[in-house]
Amino acid sequence: MKIMNSKLSAEKLRLYNLFPRLLGDMTGWLGHIPRIAAMNFNSIYINPFHYPGFSGSLYSPSDYYRFNDLFIDTKSKLTPEKQLKLFIDRAHEHKLKVIMDLVINHTAIDSPLVKQHPNWYLKDEAGKVKNPGAMHDGKMVLWGDLAEIDNAASKEIDNLYEFWRKLVMHYLDLGFDGFRCDAAYQVPSKLWKFLTGHAKSKYPHTLFIAESLGCTIEDAITLAESGFDYTFNSSKYWDYNEPWLIKQYNDSFEKVRGVPSIGFAESHDTPRLFTELNGNMDAICQRCQFVSFFASGLMVPVGLEFGFKKEMSVVSSMPEDWESTETDLSDFFKKINDIKSRYKILNEECELQVVDQPNWMNVFCFRKVSFDGCEHILCIVNKDINNHQFVGFGDINSAIGSAGEVIDISPMYALPSVNKNFEYNLRPGQLILLYAAD
Repeated sequence: MKIMNSKLSAEKLRLYNLFPRLLGDMTGWLGHIPRIAAMNFNSIYINPFHYPGFSGSLYSPSDYYRFNDLFIDTKSKLTPEKQLKLFIDRAHEHKLKVIMDLVINHTAIDSPLVKQHPNWYLKDEAGKVKNPGAMHDGKMVLWGDLAEIDNAASKEIDNLYEFWRKLVMHYLDLGFDGFRCDAAYQVPSKLWKFLTGHAKSKYPHTLFIAESLGCTIEDAITLAESGFDYTFNSSKYWDYNEPWLIKQYNDSFEKVRGVPSIGFAESHDTPRLFTELNGNMDAICQRCQFVSFFASGLMVPVGLEFGFKKEMSVVSSMPEDWESTETDLSDFFKKINDIKSRYKILNEECELQVVDQPNWMNVFCFRKVSFDGCEHILCIVNKDINNHQFVGFGDINSAIGSAGEVIDISPMYALPSVNKNFEYNLRPGQLILLYAAD
């Protein structure tokens, strides 16, 4: 059996989201690095660690150069910045990139910048600084703790852009490898081009990841053209039936070819998966595998591997919320990451084709072919998380689109061999990942 590129030089991001409010001070973060590396993640993503405004929200930055008191080890002899630098260096020793959140669409409403640079902010008709907002259940909800930056037409646009440039370069100089950019599609393309250009001129391997959920395909094209290396995809929310996810993926493939996306089963903005799926392990493992193999990138937040049930809060979560459970899926995620690191096709955002079979109502199948045409995968998902379902292909090579030997590379219940006339009774929620190389 020929397996292509057993070790890749172009592995896509496998992010472990270290949610700082749950972990406490930066010295405490250090202890998580070895186990993150042991699960074969290749990057750590940290939510905002800046000093917040009155609300205490991580996403309400007041001072970008001062650190949140919650994350400073007051017993350490190191300055806060050196504490962070130590964490970055230790992660690099374990061959882990470190990605930080970059929040430049807004600041805290009580940030000193509001008074120091009033022309940097959007104003309403009465001259009051605007609060950003979003639609929720058909209504516009404004965040009163935030002040919206006028990155498009500020009267002091040059000074504003220079402030953001210095901020980006400061943290790259400190050792960060890239940025997860909050509300990316709400920030003008000209600013992103300015920042990505400056960053990559000094640090060519800097990564920019667009927080892009909810944006249009046109917005995604603009982000790609602005220098972004990744977007996030919506596979977490799919029911395996509605056509929107497949259309969204293939539209992106056609129009933004080469820009990879990152899947996730839960995030700091969603309920915990173990709560959402009522602890159904078949459903949980199904979702985690699907988001991992649907696209090229992956993100797993701290606690998912331990079955945490309490939703993360950017305002109120504390280390005391760390849960004691009897669950440990660390080996499960390591197997997923090992598979993604081994096969080139799982690191490419190549075209996705839905594959029909008789039990389409209960079983969903898709295939992909690598850009060079040498690798093929066929992903088979039992949509039914409560019952066994039958799947069959009279010619498995035709289904996967390859004349090569077909093997099962699934992280769970992998078959020792795959017959040309493939018939199998899928376990509840089971996902099978088949592979062939020409």
